[in-house]
Amino acid sequence: MPNKRSGGGLSATQQAAKFLGVSVLAGAVMAGIALPAVGALGLAAKGSVEGFDELPANLKQPPLSQRTTILDSKGDSIATVYSRDRTVVDLKEISPYMQKAVIAIEDARFYQHGAIDLKGVLRALNRNAQEGGVAQGASTLTQQLVKNVAVEEAGDDPTLVAQATQQTLGRKIQELRHAIQLEEELSKKKILENYLNITFFGQQSYGVEAASRRYFSKSAKDLDVEEAALLAGIVQSPSRYDPVNDPQEATKRRNIVLQRMADLGDISQAEADKAKEKPLGLDISKPKNGCITAVKNAGFFCDYVREVFLNDRVFGKTKEDRAKIWNQGGLTIRTTMDPKAQKSVQSSIKDHVNQKDDVATAATIVEPGTGKILAMGQSRPYGLDTKKNETSINLSVDESMGGGAGYQPGSTFKPIVAAAAIEGGMSPTKSYSAPYKMEYPSPISVCGGKNWVNTDGTTLTNENEAEVGPYSMKKATALSVNTYFVQMIADVGICPVTKMAGKMGVERADGSKIGQNPSIALGTQEMSPLTMANAYATFASRGMYCTPVAIESITQRVGEKSKSLEVPKSTCSRAMSENTADTINTLLRGVVEDGTGTEAGLGSRPSAGKTGTTDFRYAAWFVGYTPNMAGAVWVGDPAHERRMVNITIGGEWHEKVFGGRVPGPIWRDMMSGALEGEPAPDFTLVNIPDPKPDRGRGDDDKGNDDNDNGGNGNGGNDGGIIGGTDGGTFPTPDFSIPEGWIQGQTNGGGNGNGNGGGFG
Repeated sequence: MPNKRSGGGLSATQQAAKFLGVSVLAGAVMAGIALPAVGALGLAAKGSVEGFDELPANLKQPPLSQRTTILDSKGDSIATVYSRDRTVVDLKEISPYMQKAVIAIEDARFYQHGAIDLKGVLRALNRNAQEGGVAQGASTLTQQLVKNVAVEEAGDDPTLVAQATQQTLGRKIQELRHAIQLEEELSKKKILENYLNITFFGQQSYGVEAASRRYFSKSAKDLDVEEAALLAGIVQSPSRYDPVNDPQEATKRRNIVLQRMADLGDISQAEADKAKEKPLGLDISKPKNGCITAVKNAGFFCDYVREVFLNDRVFGKTKEDRAKIWNQGGLTIRTTMDPKAQKSVQSSIKDHVNQKDDVATAATIVEPGTGKILAMGQSRPYGLDTKKNETSINLSVDESMGGGAGYQPGSTFKPIVAAAAIEGGMSPTKSYSAPYKMEYPSPISVCGGKNWVNTDGTTLTNENEAEVGPYSMKKATALSVNTYFVQMIADVGICPVTKMAGKMGVERADGSKIGQNPSIALGTQEMSPLTMANAYATFASRGMYCTPVAIESITQRVGEKSKSLEVPKSTCSRAMSENTADTINTLLRGVVEDGTGTEAGLGSRPSAGKTGTTDFRYAAWFVGYTPNMAGAVWVGDPAHERRMVNITIGGEWHEKVFGGRVPGPIWRDMMSGALEGEPAPDFTLVNIPDPKPDRGRGDDDKGNDDNDNGGNGNGGNDGGIIGGTDGGTFPTPDFSIPEGWIQGQTNGGGNGNGNGGGFG
């Protein structure tokens, strides 16, 4: 049995013999001698020398992960994200003190030896034999660089990291061979530059530039001698010599480096002694990584950009390929976010909804005709502290892009039904009886040549008994009359409506298909605010739908060079004729002029839009637009538990919340600020003749809004139109669709999907 030291492990003689064995192997490698796979030194383990002559293609210039900077449309920084906090710099951008310090303490003969320092090996062998353990290593900077490259390529995979750092003879041999290759192909200065850019300096800092900025809040080119000595000393053990957590130990290590520099003649002894007397002089900059640190309240927009990158095949064939590029970083991403619009969105949200309210709001603005997402915000900030109502769920987007499963849009879906009808040839003067109460018409055609049949005799109602047709399309849209739009979809068929929705980019937030039943006319399918804003942008651009985009351009730095990456482009297609879009614009302009959305009006600036309030007031919406911007505002409980009755929102008490009262003013204020100083073009309107006056129906002093209430969706009566009711403030939904009758009845559980039929 081998003799062991009292503390365990090999004896001093055995340690020396083992180290000598490695040295002999090093000499053999240097001489280019081919090593046998099986021999006296026991190299039979599989993989110990496998791939001995195979070098990574990028070893000369390792693919160092760097910071990625995300910019707004004006070029100002939104956030910095990184897998490794690193900024690659040229050697000339690194203080000469830093270069000398790291060589002095890590590899004093760096400029004299080749890949392997045999003199250093023998010195370490003698020292370790004397100490009875491994007190001193003999790896050159080149060998350390090789090991760091392997660790870098392993990324965050613990198994690969362990393999890259395992203390086996096979790995050491590969390391030596790679070091020889580097010395043959790179200059000493280039090896030093790569080493200083890849090395870990603790405190999440990779590379000397990031370390200099972390510890001293300055560039590496400006490091003084004592600062450089401190950083050089950290390299051997970043945790042990961490100046933040153990300044005393870090000071000792710094002074060792300073003395070593003096011994080698890099600085005078007087300079070293003077530097040793100085305090550490730390000026710590805290790590700022990830979308959680985004400025301008753009954390969720930042996160959406990341999701776009990881999900779009333009950046790589597989998600793994795309993730590798993202984690490698070095990207400068210019986004479509307009700082003025973003500021206006968040300002309006802050004015109307508090972070700690029982309900939340989310809002998005897009540019018609381009698909550019200009702003995205919500009242619950980006974060992980649920006690403070923080969330990492982006309430504005679909589930696949970091959002929840969506919210029923209620009556904001009705213009899509009208667009399908008009595109199919229906006259905008079309009138329906629109009684207060009716059964869902049956049968109604659906896609695939089949019919939907009302087997249970399910009924729906308008808001109150005084709301009785006949109604024209113009008035029914302004008042959001449920029975009118259900009669319309019965005539048009469900399939043309779902196809029109598809052409406008409207899909369920959870990724499933839109249900084939007539209740879709009342907004029963869960959607995201981004989806609805971009759909209404189709009306604003006179029928042209453009896919949403968040990225303008990307530049990637690889080594010393930069290149542009291809980015997703908005694809525009005609969803409807210009005449159809102009007709819808005329109808929806009436909503904000004297319909349910009067509180969302933009004054003299032409605008159009639609309110929506869902069953039992779990959600309320306003989606509207001008010819140059479209925006959607949702208000509700993401968990779908709190009904918005007898509730305080933004410090204001509401007996009942509906689309025109809370979301409408949010939309008005955010759009006013976003459009400030922008042109105010008008819509291309069409003439929609008014029908003969309806019979009198008496006044309704409740002023009911468009609460489209599921199976009994109650159309609102915001007054101001001849024949309509006055008021327009307190709709009263009291009905719901029978349980299980519509698709998508799921509990959000905090992820933002609706529960039950809410159609307003």
